[in-house]
Amino acid sequence: MEGTGTIVKVAGPLVVATGMAGVRMYDVVLVSESRLVGEVVQLDGERASIQVYEETGGIGPGEPVYTTHRPLSVELGPGLMSSIYDGIQRPLTVIREKTGDFITRGVRADGLDRGRKWGFTPRFKAGDDIVPGDILGVCPETPLVEHRVLVPPGVKGKLSVLDAGSYTMDSPIGRVETPEGEIELKLMHTWPVRRPRPFARRMTPEEPLISGQRVIDAFFPVGKGGTACVPGPFGSGKTVIQHQLAKWANADIVVYVGCGERGNEMTDVLMEFPELKDPRSGEPLITRTVMIANTSNMPVAAREASIYTGITIGEYYRDMGYCVALMADSTSRWAEAMREMSGRLEEMPGEEGYPAYLGTRVAEFYERAGRTVCLGSDGREASLTVIGAVSPAGGDLSDPVVQATLRVVKVFWSLEDKLAYKRHFPAISWLNSYSLYTDDIAAYLEREMGEDWIPMRDEAMALLQREAELEEIVRLVGMESLSPGDRLVMETSRSIREDFLHQDAFHPVDTFSSANKQYRMLKLVMSFHHASQAALETPELDLDTLFSLPVREDIARAKFTPEGEVEASFDKIEGEMRKQIEELVSEGSGT
Repeated sequence: MEGTGTIVKVAGPLVVATGMAGVRMYDVVLVSESRLVGEVVQLDGERASIQVYEETGGIGPGEPVYTTHRPLSVELGPGLMSSIYDGIQRPLTVIREKTGDFITRGVRADGLDRGRKWGFTPRFKAGDDIVPGDILGVCPETPLVEHRVLVPPGVKGKLSVLDAGSYTMDSPIGRVETPEGEIELKLMHTWPVRRPRPFARRMTPEEPLISGQRVIDAFFPVGKGGTACVPGPFGSGKTVIQHQLAKWANADIVVYVGCGERGNEMTDVLMEFPELKDPRSGEPLITRTVMIANTSNMPVAAREASIYTGITIGEYYRDMGYCVALMADSTSRWAEAMREMSGRLEEMPGEEGYPAYLGTRVAEFYERAGRTVCLGSDGREASLTVIGAVSPAGGDLSDPVVQATLRVVKVFWSLEDKLAYKRHFPAISWLNSYSLYTDDIAAYLEREMGEDWIPMRDEAMALLQREAELEEIVRLVGMESLSPGDRLVMETSRSIREDFLHQDAFHPVDTFSSANKQYRMLKLVMSFHHASQAALETPELDLDTLFSLPVREDIARAKFTPEGEVEASFDKIEGEMRKQIEELVSEGSGT
């Protein structure tokens, strides 16, 4: 590493240096004697513009720039699980031990612990032919994750050595003979964050990512390997939804990227995850989670790196054959970082000052999601689901970041502040949101939930749309002016909203609903609707009495039924409902 450049300009996180011959776009450089990490983002002859991922205060013209001739990359290997990194994969726990609660400029820390030894069990032996993506062997990374050591992309040949044992990151575990010569194999390898990791083939998502959130799973599901965005104004619950998805989604691996969010929100995540138990295994949830924490007080340029760092780690675990879910909160902060850097580079601004390439960058990010056949001779399938929160100013959905995102994602969860003000959470609008995966996952839902699930869900959504049409009439002339059938529509829609869609993220039982519980809950509401429709044919039936039957309270409280008691409890409620309606009909008909 040598000092080949000299600083001539410093503008916040942007540093301009001359004498940078031989440097390439997106090469990592070390700025000044403090060795601040930076990345080349613009070249003009021997003049390079560098975005620095650390605070540049005190740096001035004349200081050196050291080149590495390597792109910004992450270290991929055992030890990623349970780790908490900053935007450029420096482990925050290690940095805290070195410098205290705040990151000191120029502090260095390896992404993976070089001193720790990992037990390695090979799946190949000397003399075997290997191809990129093959699983060389496994390491027990955490109680929930078996780390599968992969043949790096681009490496192909015949194994000359591959031994079991305990190895550090820098110790060779074997050697492979390739046409270019013999290559050492290690537990880890590096990968440039801006380059998507290769796969054999992309497939259509056919299975939903079950989140335990009823409005999402029932009405607007996202497929495993799909993409979704959650735009909404301040206070509408974007972060809570991201937290819920990270806690409860039926993914093998969760990568949570906090990009430019408030420090106290990331603190909540960091405090909660070690305490939360995985619902399937009982182990701490952190043992299958990787966190990237880039809070709002960290250097703005590192926000862009954090998004790429997170998705590269997600792709790595996808390549092992796992179902991975990545939560990015929020991509608006990432876009704001791009806007600031673009302005300092004096590029021609696009809409609202964002760079003209905003849509391209957003599309490149979300296109790295997918359900794929991985590289390797075993043809394993895996998925990477990407869910990004968007924070448009004032909740304006015409914001360029929202519009650029909607062009590439297939699920739109529209958060509304008016629902949040009514204390309806999750505040996802059932009228404005949509999912384009419903047809792809229909066969799975019919098989797992029952053939009546999709018609029942569609009927419930149609009732909510009809309610929106009737609300204007009710405001003008009152509920009494409606026909009995329309009054029943209004009452059932209220029950769908309050008894089914409303969910308490902080209640120990209601925070998560299994697919079966969601099916039984919606079936209760719709069964009451159908039984009431039949009862309306009875003359002299008192609607107020029908709507206030004691069983309505049981339906409203069904959401708090523990998972183990769902079948017995819901069967009892359904039987009681039919009994009470039949008695009311008998009274109305005079029999």
